[in-house]
Amino acid sequence: MEYIKPPLTFEQQADLLLKRGMIGDRATMVQRLSVGNYYRLSGYWHTYRNPDDTFKPNTRFDKIWERYVFDRQLRLLVMDAIERVEVASRTQLAYHLAHATGNPFAYATDPAALPGLNNEDRTRFLEELLEDARRSREKFAEHFRTKYASHHTYMPIWMAAELMTLGELLTLYRGSHPQVKRTVSAVFGVHDVVFLSWLLALNTVRNMCAHHGRLWNREFGVRPRIPERDPNWHTPVEVRNDRVFAILTICKHCLNLIAPQSRWPERWRALLRDYPYIPKGPMGVPDDWEACPIWQSPEAHAAQAMGKPAAINKPAAS
Repeated sequence: MEYIKPPLTFEQQADLLLKRGMIGDRATMVQRLSVGNYYRLSGYWHTYRNPDDTFKPNTRFDKIWERYVFDRQLRLLVMDAIERVEVASRTQLAYHLAHATGNPFAYATDPAALPGLNNEDRTRFLEELLEDARRSREKFAEHFRTKYASHHTYMPIWMAAELMTLGELLTLYRGSHPQVKRTVSAVFGVHDVVFLSWLLALNTVRNMCAHHGRLWNREFGVRPRIPERDPNWHTPVEVRNDRVFAILTICKHCLNLIAPQSRWPERWRALLRDYPYIPKGPMGVPDDWEACPIWQSPEAHAAQAMGKPAAINKPAAS
C-alpha cells in the first residue's frame, strides 16, 4: 500500500488531536508537539485511543505529557544505574582476564584466551577494538599510540576495556574462559549464564535510552533471566522479566553489591512520589514491590547474595 499522508504543521497536528477528542489548550499542544514529535508522544496516548482513532472520554493532553516527562526521567535514572554496572563489569573482566593469562595482550594474541568466540567473531571483535583505539582521543590512548604502537598492535586489556562499547564488553564476556566468567559473575552474586543475559538486556535497554526510546509501558523482547532458585526474586514479590521493573531490580541487586552506599534507590522512590498518578502496572511494578528483599537493606541482601552457591537458572515465564 502506498503511503499518501501529507506532512502536517504543528498547528494541524494539534487540531487533529482536538478533533479526535483529546482535551487540551491548543497553544500548549502546539508548543509541546514542536519539541516532542507527534509519533513519539503517540506511544503515550495509545491506550487512550478507540479503534476508529478517536480518543476515549476525558483524555487530556497534559496527562499524556506528564507520562512523557516521567518516562524521560525514568530513562535518566536507568542509564545512571546501568553505567555503574557497566563500569564495574569492565573493571572486573579486564582484571580477571589479565590475571588469568598473565599477559595483558592475550585477549588479542592468543585465541585460547577467548574460547567462546569462533574465528569469524573473534576477528570482527578485534577489528572493532582497533577502530575504537584509532578513533579515541583519550589521553591514555594517545600516549599508548605515541609510545608503544611501534611494538604493539593492540592495547593491554585494561586500556582496551575502557574504550569498548557495552556491546563489545558483552562479546568479551561471552568469549572469555568459563572460569573467568564465573569469577566475574560471582562479584554480582549470580551464575555466569544469568549474568550474560543481564548484560545483554542492559545493553538493549541502554541503547533504547540512548535513542530516547520509551521505557514506561514497553514490553521487552530481549528478556533477562530471573534467578529461579533465589527466593528473593519470587517471594513475597514475583519479579517479571518482560518490563522495566526487572531492569530496575537487576540494577538494584547489582548496586547492593558494588555500591551499597548509593542513593539511587531513593531517587527511584522520589520519582514515583513526584508522579503519583503514573500507572505502575505498565512498568511491571507490583503494588507490594517494596516488600521484595532486593529492595530492602543493601547490606542484608548483599550478604545473602554472596553467601550461597550460584546455580544455573532458567528464564522466568513471560
